[in-house]
Amino acid sequence: MSDAIESTVPNRPDKRLRVSPTVSIDRAEFTVTYVRSSGPGGQNVNKVATKACLRWSPLESPSLPERVRTRFRALFGSRLTNDGEIILMSQRYRDRTKNRDDCIERLRKMLLEAATQPKKRRPTRPSKGSKQRRLDAKKRRSETKRLRGRPDQ
Repeated sequence: MSDAIESTVPNRPDKRLRVSPTVSIDRAEFTVTYVRSSGPGGQNVNKVATKACLRWSPLESPSLPERVRTRFRALFGSRLTNDGEIILMSQRYRDRTKNRDDCIERLRKMLLEAATQPKKRRPTRPSKGSKQRRLDAKKRRSETKRLRGRPDQ
């Protein structure tokens, strides 16, 4: 007999997880299971399954744009299972809905990071003034060190 309780669609009025204006994911793609949590909770911890385990396959998700899928795999590929699923667990709270929402919020942050394009680096050159200040500082430092030596006799 297993202690896990499975739920496919979290009880939410909105059926989609909004990540950004362009990215939203159908909540039916998530599989949430609940297992007994470790840690504090008194006798309640032995009776109630409050630890939430969220499973989702970003590689097979029809809701995810291809560019976000590619960046998600590049950023979080080491966290994917061999089947291409990401598993997030939460046992911060003693309430199963709060733990489920915590998992979903962590996934939303990960997707938001993958959805935002990094700014392209524009190579810059040091200014003429900064070059001159650097050379002046080197000369001052050199002079200070030279004066530490023995005086000529």
